[in-house]
Amino acid sequence: MSENQVEKVLIIGSGPAGDTAALYASRAELNPLVIEGATPGGQLTITTDVENYPGFPEGILGPDLMDKFKAQAERFGARYVNGNVTAVDFSKRPFRIEVDEESYYYARTVIIASGATAMLLGIPGEAELMGRGVSACATCDGFFFRDKELIVVGGGDTAMEEATFLTKFASNVHIVHRRDQLRASKIMQERGFSNPKIDFIWDTVVEEILGVEEGEVKKVKLRNVKTNDVIERPIDGVFMGIGHKPNTEPFVGQMEINETGYIITHDGTQTSVPGVFASGDVQDWVYRQAITAAGTGCMAAIDAERFLTSQGEE
Repeated sequence: MSENQVEKVLIIGSGPAGDTAALYASRAELNPLVIEGATPGGQLTITTDVENYPGFPEGILGPDLMDKFKAQAERFGARYVNGNVTAVDFSKRPFRIEVDEESYYYARTVIIASGATAMLLGIPGEAELMGRGVSACATCDGFFFRDKELIVVGGGDTAMEEATFLTKFASNVHIVHRRDQLRASKIMQERGFSNPKIDFIWDTVVEEILGVEEGEVKKVKLRNVKTNDVIERPIDGVFMGIGHKPNTEPFVGQMEINETGYIITHDGTQTSVPGVFASGDVQDWVYRQAITAAGTGCMAAIDAERFLTSQGEE
């Protein structure tokens, strides 16, 4: 990329937020450039059936949905570059964006849609069975586990929220926590303790998820951290409730970020840097849904267009 070429809109990330921003920016004839990120298509590319996105009454596979998002944006002129943003300089305009520590792009406005990554355990069977009984999103996948027996891993608010939601569908939810008391807020603890469908497996960690050969979760291997006793327990699904990590590493020190790492926005999607906008899970620690991410992607593109107009640069 020539250092003399300055993009009107550069979008970081290609999940629902980034692709929707690209669609709206393209239709506004802003010719956006999208840096796809480490996981092109975002978290939905590791999801199997998506049944809660409007317009698909029979459901759709996550990767297929993201292919449609991208194709629609490209139809109106969005351009995609494979790569991962490794550093940025938002101290002056045009902004400078480093990709894979070797290429540099310049832009008058930037939309950050880099998403968040579910924190996982890194144990055998977890990656292989993701979307096949292993999940990190109860509101996304809980419906598939009606009358099933589930495990939620964690002891904080995320685990309590996931477990409580899953009781709408599951027959029983077992919370596996490595300590003998929860880290969750008092109100969330009370919800967990008072729910008849929830019980607790204390001082225990999940060491392995079994069922890779069958292609679905069958059992978990549990180890008591105090006695080191290991048992195998039949289970229908495992939900990771240990939180999400927003993908904000390149932006630390460049803008206002809260104590848990999420970008703070105001007046829509405006960050603390004029001309830099944020949308999707990188700034949403509450809803974390594809539809809400897409909505804020739309908002960010409109905000960027209005910013350029106000600067006389459209």
